[in-house]
Amino acid sequence: MVEGSGVGQAPPRGPGRTGRPRRARLDALRDRLGEHAGPQRGALTGPNPVDRGKKGSKIHLITDRTGLPLSVGISGANTHDSQALIPLVKSIPPIRSRRGRRRRRPDKLHGDKGYDYDHLRRWLRGRGITHRIARKGVETSQRLGRHRWVIERTMAWLAGCRRLHRRYERKAEHFLAFTSIACTLICYRRLAK
Repeated sequence: MVEGSGVGQAPPRGPGRTGRPRRARLDALRDRLGEHAGPQRGALTGPNPVDRGKKGSKIHLITDRTGLPLSVGISGANTHDSQALIPLVKSIPPIRSRRGRRRRRPDKLHGDKGYDYDHLRRWLRGRGITHRIARKGVETSQRLGRHRWVIERTMAWLAGCRRLHRRYERKAEHFLAFTSIACTLICYRRLAK
């Protein structure tokens, strides 16, 4: 046996190596990663991107009663839905009807409890739009299900587009452009039947 060969001794430490064995380092890493993913959120899916303060984006949409998109917008995932209602209603384009002049506003607007605010109700009433918004703590969401499924179906059509299912674009203008293209394709497919 040659002296100084280092057989039976610990290997020399290189840069960035700790004195702990590999197994202890892996256990410490697993414990540190497990701190953030609690059992209520799920270890594989991670936190919901729509939670407050989280990164992500939302698509806001107004459709007619058949599910054709009239107005679309995007916002950050941490903004409340009620902040998008007024800009969406204002951005509805003039729609040609069979008789008379073009319509710029809907007769009725159905919404869920996220839009239950007095200032939104007053604003809609001032524009002559009948609102059907569920009240928090008073009405159930199931009553709006007769009308709500139309918008949910349109949102499912939008989610079928790969570019919209997961946001790849950094700029909001690009993401809004792809959303508008998807809405145009939905209108084309529905009206071409």
